This record gives sequence, C-alpha cells and structure tokens, in this order.
Amino acid sequence: MASVQDRGYNKQLLVLPFDHRGSFQEKLFGIKGKPTPEETKVIASFKTIIYEGFEKAVRSGLPKDMMGILVDEQFGTEVIQRAKASGFSVSVPAEKSGQDEFDFEYADYPAHIEKTNPDLVKVLVRYNPEGDKEMNCRQAGRLAELSRYLEKTNRKFMFELLVPATSEQLEKCKGDKKVFDTEMRPALMVRAIRELQKSGIEADVWKLEGLDRTEDFVKVCQAAREGGRDKVGCIVLGRGESAEKVREWLKAGVNVKGVIGFAVGRTVFWEPLKAFKEGKISREQASDQIANNYSSFCRMWLAARQ
Repeated sequence: MASVQDRGYNKQLLVLPFDHRGSFQEKLFGIKGKPTPEETKVIASFKTIIYEGFEKAVRSGLPKDMMGILVDEQFGTEVIQRAKASGFSVSVPAEKSGQDEFDFEYADYPAHIEKTNPDLVKVLVRYNPEGDKEMNCRQAGRLAELSRYLEKTNRKFMFELLVPATSEQLEKCKGDKKVFDTEMRPALMVRAIRELQKSGIEADVWKLEGLDRTEDFVKVCQAAREGGRDKVGCIVLGRGESAEKVREWLKAGVNVKGVIGFAVGRTVFWEPLKAFKEGKISREQASDQIANNYSSFCRMWLAARQ
C-alpha cells in the first residue's frame, strides 16, 4: 500500500461543479423520481450549456491547467467526453444523489469509474462527529472501501465534507445557522476529518464548506495535512450562496497553506439557466453569463493569491 505521503494534489484547482442531479431535475424542471429518456435528454442539454460557459471562460485567458469540471455520469456523459478530449481536469461523483447517508450511486462502482475514467472521484458526505454514531460508522466503512480501491487503482479522491448541525447544536446557537457556521462548525470539521482519516479514508482533495475566518481555514487545512499528508489540498465550495458571500470565503482562505482552489457551482450557473428555461435569454446568452460568473471568481482568486 502507498503511504499517506503519496496522497495529494500538487497544483491549483478551480472547479466548476455541476454534478447536481436530484436538486437539478426537481428545482429547475420540477421532475420528481426517475426522469424519462426524453427528460434526461433535456436535462443533459442544460449541462452542456454550463460546459460551454466553462469553455468560453477558459478561452478568455484563464490558465487551462488549473481549470476543472465536476459533472455526473447520468446527465453529463457527453460533457465528460468533450472535457477529456479537450484536456481539462474532470471529476465525477460516486455518491447517490440527495441522500442523508452516503451510499454508492452504482453497486458496481468500479466498473463505472473505469468507464468514465475521471481525474478525481468525488463523494459528498454529511458527517457530524456529534451526530448519528451508527450512521457515521456505516458511512466510514463504505468510504474506506472506496479509498482503498482508489489507492489500488492509482486514482485521486475528492472528498466533499458537509457538517450539518444536529438539533442540539442548533439549540445551543438559538436556532441561528449563521452562528453555528461561525462558532461551531470549524471545530467539528477538524474532528470529522481526523475521524475519517482514522477510519482509513485518505482524500487527495478535501472539498470544504466556506469558513468566515482565516484562522479556521488554517486549522482545517492542518488537520487535512496531519501525519505526513503534506500534499493534500483543500478547495472551498460555494454551497449555492450569494456571489458576495462566496467571495468572502475565498478571500479568507485564498492564501492559507493547503488551500488550492474552489468549487463554485450553483452561484455561477443557476440564474442564467433559469432565465434561459423561462425564455428570457438565449442559450448563447446563458453560456456567456455562466462564463462571466465563473471567470470573475477565477480572476479574483488568481489576483488575490500571493
């Protein structure tokens, strides 16, 4: 087995994530349950608009080797092929969409990973160290199995960690999620990362919820890189927040050792896609707006990075 020193990702990574499935089809199209082949085609065509916006952004002069997409196999197979052919970093999710407890999208996940052949395999996991212990344990077991498989097949692992508040924690914050995010979540993220590492889960890139304070980014990155994991990177996710809020998070983390980039999705593509679907703008205008939104984050990041 490779040692933890071999884990990590050694360059910046500015990701446009659009691997949303359940939320995408329900909130944008009002489709519940399994979409028909016809509906699947329509949803896939909207993912293509996002990808075209991404390509336009890169063509506007962004450093191609840092740019990447995160897209799902269900609606994004064509996009995956196009992005790979163009030499972009491609990440693909392995989790079933919209579940509170992590499980694999496909029981035969190795076959699907071999087929899509991504640069990074991504999981989204809700894990609160003070939450449901049995669920945490079940999740950790599945994730450790995936981690071993990725190590064995020499693939990179992107771990998206969400730490949702328990009802007791929220009570301590008088029901204020913002207070939880600032005062409690950072320490819980550190604990979660350490627990997951102890369970045999070795991420190359941690995809983390934004933090308001630079010192919290420092602590979380230190946990991610403990024990010789010096090359492990952290990227900041957008969580569908306003552009202003996302910029605050990025500014807080941009020059912290270990923070290598971001993954901002809905904040970039949601409004343009909605306007296109409602017939307010053309397809071309939608991809232009996505390109502008994404490149504005990239340029802000590159300008702030020391």
